[in-house]
Amino acid sequence: MVFHEGGKALKSSETDILVIPGYEGSGPAHWQSRMVGKLSTARFVEQPDWLHPSMPIAIEHILAAVADAKRPVVFVPHSLGNLVVAHTLPLLRSMGLIERVRGAFFVAVPTAGALAGLSKLDQAFTEIPRDPLPFPSVLVASSNDPFATMEDAADISSAWGSKLIEAGEQGHINTASGHGPWPEGMMSFAGWLSRL
Repeated sequence: MVFHEGGKALKSSETDILVIPGYEGSGPAHWQSRMVGKLSTARFVEQPDWLHPSMPIAIEHILAAVADAKRPVVFVPHSLGNLVVAHTLPLLRSMGLIERVRGAFFVAVPTAGALAGLSKLDQAFTEIPRDPLPFPSVLVASSNDPFATMEDAADISSAWGSKLIEAGEQGHINTASGHGPWPEGMMSFAGWLSRL
């Protein structure tokens, strides 16, 4: 895979692909785990407890991963991980790290209302930043996602300045909805990188 940085084509092997799971993490069959297994520069940004995630700790882990990156950074978050990325951006700016980030491939962004019912969740996750993002991004959304309607996804993508990709009826695009293998998603990711 290649993407372009200032006219120069970069291979995916020359990027740090930071994969950020959602609530309860991504098990071994999840498409994110398969991505990490397939792409040599993709790695998880893990949290100590995916069942009781803390926003400050989640942000701290992403900041550390970006600071440690040796190559341009691309975020690939799923579900709750999308919101952690959005909440991390102001601190990336203040720390002078935002220029390291080349883009984000958001998948299945949940709404505040859907998250409010999760009692174990830090309520900071129910606040969805709406500032435009300072880098190119796409938001992949499912028309029957139990955590967000297509209208919700369109609203968030519009606020962030992300290109909306409608994936059809794909549930929450996780293992429970059969995404395990997600070849369409991997093709979309490759195509997106090639156009950056």
